[in-house]
Amino acid sequence: MIDVGDKPESLRTAVAQALLSFDNKIMSIIKDGNSPKGNIFEIAKVSGTLGAKKTSDLIPYCHPIPIDDVKVDVTIETGYVRILVKVKSIWKTGVEMEALTGATIAALSVYDILKPLDVSISIDNIKLLEKHGGIGDFKEKQDKKLEAVVITISDSRKKDQDESGKLIINALTKNGFNIAAYKIIPDDIKIIEKELIHSSDDLKVNIVITTGGTGVGPRDVTPEATKRILEKEVSGITENLRNYGQSRTPLSMLSRGVSGIRGNTLIVNMPGSTNAVSQSINALFPGVMHIFRMIAGQGHHK
Repeated sequence: MIDVGDKPESLRTAVAQALLSFDNKIMSIIKDGNSPKGNIFEIAKVSGTLGAKKTSDLIPYCHPIPIDDVKVDVTIETGYVRILVKVKSIWKTGVEMEALTGATIAALSVYDILKPLDVSISIDNIKLLEKHGGIGDFKEKQDKKLEAVVITISDSRKKDQDESGKLIINALTKNGFNIAAYKIIPDDIKIIEKELIHSSDDLKVNIVITTGGTGVGPRDVTPEATKRILEKEVSGITENLRNYGQSRTPLSMLSRGVSGIRGNTLIVNMPGSTNAVSQSINALFPGVMHIFRMIAGQGHHK
């Protein structure tokens, strides 16, 4: 199975279709639900729902996922039965296999109901019609190249030792940012303030991400320095980073990092450890990309 443990949960939906061809001579029997083995509308709904819910039992590498809703729609058209199965879940991976399995099991069940009436009946078409959800739905194209600054806050760390800073740089580059500056500075509140002001007021970058100095140690002053220079706090970003981390380690609640805006620059504090930074990056992107349009006054339009 593919490891989806680091993926954030999001609303996922999928719609799959199955078509069964039949001889038109039995159309009236099908519509009236008078098949000797039962009503195809009811059996399709029950079996399609069961198939969607049992997907991980039938398909070896599918994850067992919480399914929030299954809708099965059956229509009779000239020469064929159309079955549509829509599945919804809020989880880490898509539900296309659940929709496809539901449609398949529903089609097989209808086939079983109708085969005494028509030996020529066939299942001709099973395919995915729609798939929505996941981080792909939230990726946005920016009108121009975005600029970023990465600041590692540590009294002793050197650039060749700074794995956390490198993780952030790689993530920013992957998401389309130019790295305007990368620095390592000591845990000094005045120096931190100065660098944050320089990045936002002079360099005017779109985002500054700091790593380090967010804990409860005597030298951890990054949040204090950041709060002093922020014009607007964006607490939802910080809450999301901590919540994402807390579901993976009980230590996330000890991070005191803050996030906010100065001028047109978003500033985000991340912890210093590589694991915490990796988790924070997963929680931050791609959702955070929408904020740059908001800061620029472009509203919610993609």
